[in-house]
Amino acid sequence: MTASWLPGLIAAAASVSCATVVAMAAGQRGGAPVWRYDVVRTYPHDAEAFTQGLVYRDGFLYESTGLNGRSSLRRVALDTGRVVQRVAVDRRYFAEGLASWGPHLLQLTWETGVGFVYDRASFKLVKTFTYAGEGWGFADDGKQLVLSDGTPTLKFLDPSTFAVTRRLTVRDGTAPVDDLNELEVVGGLVYANVWLTERIAIISPDDGRVVAWLDLSKLTPDVASPDAVLNGIAYDAAGDRLFVTGKMWPRLFEIKVRRP
Repeated sequence: MTASWLPGLIAAAASVSCATVVAMAAGQRGGAPVWRYDVVRTYPHDAEAFTQGLVYRDGFLYESTGLNGRSSLRRVALDTGRVVQRVAVDRRYFAEGLASWGPHLLQLTWETGVGFVYDRASFKLVKTFTYAGEGWGFADDGKQLVLSDGTPTLKFLDPSTFAVTRRLTVRDGTAPVDDLNELEVVGGLVYANVWLTERIAIISPDDGRVVAWLDLSKLTPDVASPDAVLNGIAYDAAGDRLFVTGKMWPRLFEIKVRRP
């Protein structure tokens, strides 16, 4: 999602939506459990990167960064955090979520309803696509694309036509979980950052139920900006490694979730 200082979002930055608060409280009071995790390794991360989307492929991290005039698509060396390839996004667009599909990278924008398809090897722009509503998080489940738009509803898209094939409302117990943001599919479950919180919702794609939460507040760095929130989830399926970071965080973490 976007910067807290942008017009119309100052109030939102001061408080999490009521639905999100209810859902988080429900999780703490006997709703979805909070799963534990271990930090396996810490890596450098560009503290100037306003992280909006994160993907791991081909031994590299691919990162979408936001803000008008600063948005980009990046290939990043995991061990060093060095940006080894970068393409700027036109300043008209505020880049958002990022997904990988076949040989391509797919990047959303915030309020413009325009997405970009890049060749993953060269970063050459192949084509654009359109979608209704805002673009926040983006991921794939191996069959379809999954899009979040800041509401409790996830949209599943056909990767060829980008048409919406299904909608799924995410709930913790009976409470809808608002502000769903950056996405990743891990072991058949959808992991979603909840904007302006330090928690990740782990969601069943079958019924939208939050099966567990991750509380990553202990990883949050001491950064002055209110926009430096948790945002960025990538999964190395071959190595079974899960990576998390945040906007303008100086570090990226490999964590191991302790599933019961």
